[in-house]
Amino acid sequence: ERQISQRDASEALPKSDVWVTDSRLQIADSNQQVVQAADIVFLAVKPQVFAAAMEDIDFRLGRAESPLLVSVMAGVSIAKIREQTQSERIIRVMPNTPCLIGMGVLGMAQAISITSMELDQVKALLQPMGLVISFEERLIDAVTGLSGSGPAYVYTFIEALTQGGVAEGIPVPIARQMALQTVIGAAKLLEVSKIHPAILREQVTSPGGTTIAGLAALDEHHFSHAVLKAVEAATGRSRDLGGN
Repeated sequence: ERQISQRDASEALPKSDVWVTDSRLQIADSNQQVVQAADIVFLAVKPQVFAAAMEDIDFRLGRAESPLLVSVMAGVSIAKIREQTQSERIIRVMPNTPCLIGMGVLGMAQAISITSMELDQVKALLQPMGLVISFEERLIDAVTGLSGSGPAYVYTFIEALTQGGVAEGIPVPIARQMALQTVIGAAKLLEVSKIHPAILREQVTSPGGTTIAGLAALDEHHFSHAVLKAVEAATGRSRDLGGN
């Protein structure tokens, strides 16, 4: 059995051990070929086409045991994957886009039949992409709403910071650089210090100062409530996609 340590994602598996098929890119001859060749199969199609994508696949054809299925489809429950694939070996994963640079968040939930060894094997494959956290399946939609969609909220905040700086006379490239570094620096300080974000916020906020004026403006426009509602809305949409 191959031992996989946490390291650069490009070294996690040799290319010869990876099979790929896609609705637009057909590297393997067929989906069935991938299923027969692989011990772990990632289901990475859009939830809306999942049923159609599974129609031509027999996960036990010519095999003593079906492959381990790892789904990255938003909203599609383990029960629905089981119904479509007739497999009991299912793990759901919700990644986010910073996985592309090894700084992502990946929420996992598994079927009851998954062994600890199988779970560790999948975790080892995913860890080069970022933080891997196990959840009960009922929370995976919330993972989608928070970390899955969260990068888009952060990009929107950085864009707004940039626009604010530009509105006050800072050149666009410099404002963008400042906004980005402010977010990176604040997040890193939070990570390294392990201090509650409310306490760090208080350390920046002097009575009658500039920061309190800015925070008051955010409160006036319901900033915190808007972010909370964004997570709720994305979570709800994840449930809708899965028909939950």
